[in-house]
Amino acid sequence: MSTEAAAPTTGFPAQACAPRWTTELRREDDALDTLAEEWDDLVTRCRTATFFQAAVWQRSWWRNYGRPGALLVVLVRRDGRLVGAGAFQRRGGPLGGLTGLGAGLIDFTDVLLDDSCADRAAAEFAAALPLTRPWHSLDLREVHPEAAVQRVFAHWRGRRRRFTDSLCQYLPAVPMEQLLKRVPGKTAQRSRVKLRKIAESGVEVRSTPPEEVPEALAGLLRLHFLQWAERGVTAEHRTERFARHLDESTTGLVATGRAAVHQYWLDGELVAVNLLLLCPSFGGLYLYGAHPKLRERLDIAGLLFGAALDETLDAGIPVLGLLRGQEPYKQRWRPDGLPNQRLLFGPRGPAPAAAARGGAVRSRQAAVRVLSTRMPKLKEALLARRRR
Repeated sequence: MSTEAAAPTTGFPAQACAPRWTTELRREDDALDTLAEEWDDLVTRCRTATFFQAAVWQRSWWRNYGRPGALLVVLVRRDGRLVGAGAFQRRGGPLGGLTGLGAGLIDFTDVLLDDSCADRAAAEFAAALPLTRPWHSLDLREVHPEAAVQRVFAHWRGRRRRFTDSLCQYLPAVPMEQLLKRVPGKTAQRSRVKLRKIAESGVEVRSTPPEEVPEALAGLLRLHFLQWAERGVTAEHRTERFARHLDESTTGLVATGRAAVHQYWLDGELVAVNLLLLCPSFGGLYLYGAHPKLRERLDIAGLLFGAALDETLDAGIPVLGLLRGQEPYKQRWRPDGLPNQRLLFGPRGPAPAAAARGGAVRSRQAAVRVLSTRMPKLKEALLARRRR
């Protein structure tokens, strides 16, 4: 499907004064593969793009989690050049509709818009969204307040609702000694003692080259399962499809400088592995595994933060993101919190499916508020389990 914007009426030929805008909807299962080169070129021209919008991550997720026949890719072109793109999946179930790729594995959902024409591209993107029937909807979880898709949301002329979603936390990417100034004096002093112990322990930190990423990630998952053996690990992390997706996406991200896998060796033994994702605006601590016995000897949080902070600083990235979750080890650093958002798009006129989904979201959020006030410990446990 392709549509063209009407050229404005002027005294000059349309070809000489106005760009040619076209939109396209792609539904074939290999669309992300055929678009990969153009897609990643657009990533470099979209300042809000994160590692989750990279072609390798989106393609890997679709291969391992997508439902055949359910892919929808929206494309916007300006004089033939790709300036807007977004991939969605059609939902199953009675409410149907569209959702972003990634499900519970993604911390930031977004589309891609070329910075040089972002507002017009967003308007074209919004006009191309196929939400015309009463049962149509688009539900996007984990949207950053400054995400490109916020522009699309602003241009949407149908029903729309915005909700608060998961809290993400951030730290400035500054030298460790400067970071410690954020915390109370006694806590900072204890942290300095722990960091000195790490420095004196003989732990060797190795950055993993792309060809060794699969082996390193196998070690990460093994240590991750050991680490959470007594408290329960996220069931999805034990599946073969998660391991495949982690291998495929991370190997590609490391090869292009958008991720780093750190291995920690002590006395000849692999004791921890950490996956750090990188984009121009921030780095993100995504997943780690550490041997339970290491906790008895060293401060694991300090160990992982040290290498991640160094990597982020060396890359010239200004912020270290702790991503979703409010686990106690994160709070020690007094991070700044910024909640993601959930955006719900519905058609013009009657929109029962979007209304029903919005009502369900409101009910769940009300339940969470009750849980927060009456059973805060249970809420913390559930949030921690969600991120493991």
